[in-house]
Amino acid sequence: MMDLSRVSLRPFKMSDVEDFLLWAGDNRVTQNLRWKTCGSREEAVAFIRDVCIPHPWRRSICLDDRSIGFISVKPWSGDERCKADIGYAIGANYWGQGITTKALKIAVPQVFKDFNDLLRLQAFTSLENKASQRVLEKVGFLREGVLRKYTYLKGDIKDLVVFSFLSTDEIPTRH
Repeated sequence: MMDLSRVSLRPFKMSDVEDFLLWAGDNRVTQNLRWKTCGSREEAVAFIRDVCIPHPWRRSICLDDRSIGFISVKPWSGDERCKADIGYAIGANYWGQGITTKALKIAVPQVFKDFNDLLRLQAFTSLENKASQRVLEKVGFLREGVLRKYTYLKGDIKDLVVFSFLSTDEIPTRH
């Protein structure tokens, strides 16, 4: 059983490049992400420098302070600033161990603290990605429905499942 006290979140650092490449370079991990699989050390350096570090809320999911995945929150703006989209991924070697659930349970309250106007955090998963749907449910996200033929992802039109977590919702204490 994984010791989940070893899981933490922190901003990305340039020293994460080698660890980042291990999971961001894996097609199994990136198949449900909008970004392409990272193919080289140079691409990883550029992605961390140009995307991860300047991002308004992107955190490295760490195990013993080594990057094994990410959580990213994209706040909307203007009249839509009451909502934000959350996405995440973790290295395939760490699937099914409760790490992503733990990381999201750390992230969600922090996101609501960091964005004062935020009332709704929403997540979208492909209909086939049952593991990601289970993670969201364990964290307390509510499944709202299926958006049919909603997005173009890696060459295919996909149905997405939409989940939400409101600022008034509570994260379940049991796993």
